[in-house]
Amino acid sequence: MSFGHGQGGQGPSWGGPGSPDQDPYGARQPQGGYGYPQSQDPYEPPASEPYNAQTPDWAALADASAARTRRKRWLMAGGGVLATGAVAAIVATAVVSMNNGGDKNTDAQNASGRLPTSGADSPNSGADPEPSFSSADPLPPPDPKEFISSADKDKAPLDEGTLFPGKKLTMGDRVYLKGATATTTNCAAATQGALGSVLAANSCDQVIRATYHKDGVAVTVGVAVFGREAQALKAKDQAQGGIASLSGDGVGTFCRAPSICRKTTNSYGRYVYFTVGGFTSGKNVVEADKDVFTIGDDVAEFTFRQILGRGEAQASAAATEPVTP
Repeated sequence: MSFGHGQGGQGPSWGGPGSPDQDPYGARQPQGGYGYPQSQDPYEPPASEPYNAQTPDWAALADASAARTRRKRWLMAGGGVLATGAVAAIVATAVVSMNNGGDKNTDAQNASGRLPTSGADSPNSGADPEPSFSSADPLPPPDPKEFISSADKDKAPLDEGTLFPGKKLTMGDRVYLKGATATTTNCAAATQGALGSVLAANSCDQVIRATYHKDGVAVTVGVAVFGREAQALKAKDQAQGGIASLSGDGVGTFCRAPSICRKTTNSYGRYVYFTVGGFTSGKNVVEADKDVFTIGDDVAEFTFRQILGRGEAQASAAATEPVTP
């Protein structure tokens, strides 16, 4: 029977009976000194080995080890492929995100005016230009009075029909019929007393008149037109006498000397407007004659509104005109 010693080695084989190495009593003879094998520590008892032990199948163990090694290699290779794919996906996602972010930043910069939006190197050179908005405050609307304060701006048509349209005048619940109208460039011819010389001294261009009447009371309004507001203001301050009443179209002569009538003077822009009112019978006007005061105030208010309306219409037209670069 064979016994193994060491790692994978074969021990000595003992012969049969009669062998010089055979103990006569069946025991093995020691090969080393002092009664112990040469490889055994002299101070330790010899190691016992199990009987009937089988030698390991080293070839099977080697094949199993090689199979484990190959399996590890395949697992490592597969993990590497998966890792490589994951890294590639992350890189691709990062690139797309960077490109999208770059486009947004570029658009935002172009909209804010920090980068040009045209040119060969511009990212938006092929796209439509972004709308731009001015940061400047919008201009205020024109002042209507500017257009009626100077002949240079006051270009709207001006005559009896534009100042005194229609055949009657309605103010609230009061209705007045329109009588005669007249226009003259001889401003003094449309006045009484010293007013003619005042208008001429301040370069009056024309006087436009109209008469309104109701129930025996008549009022003539005369509008003296000047080239500039300063001339109109000066004529108003210097005014004496008054506008001459205008008869005709159902209204007889009224407010001529020696009759006493009510007179008013006002101005707006380059216009000075005068009224003279009284009874068509020639009766003198006193403070108790409220009808004369009422119709005179209504006609003066209507005339002011007509002058103001000229300024508003021209200012509105100027505000909607396209700006010429």
